[in-house]
Amino acid sequence: MSNEKMKEYWSKNLRYLAILLTVWFVVSYGFSILLVNALDTIRFAGFKLGFWFAQQGSMYVFVALIFIYVSWMNKLDREYDVHED
Repeated sequence: MSNEKMKEYWSKNLRYLAILLTVWFVVSYGFSILLVNALDTIRFAGFKLGFWFAQQGSMYVFVALIFIYVSWMNKLDREYDVHED
């Protein structure tokens, strides 16, 4: 792979990481700590939504982020022909 293509590949990789880490931060810090009182006015599955995010919702989001990252990276690897066979 040429040096220019390698820089482009890593630029996209870092962009994906920035997006996913932003979602992770918003869910774990924003929803579970900063917005917990506002979210507690909403009920989800019988629990206050702020409590649900703090206890279980953020874990579900984290697992989803792992699968999204794997999917995006597989697509990116195929696009730049660096995938494993």
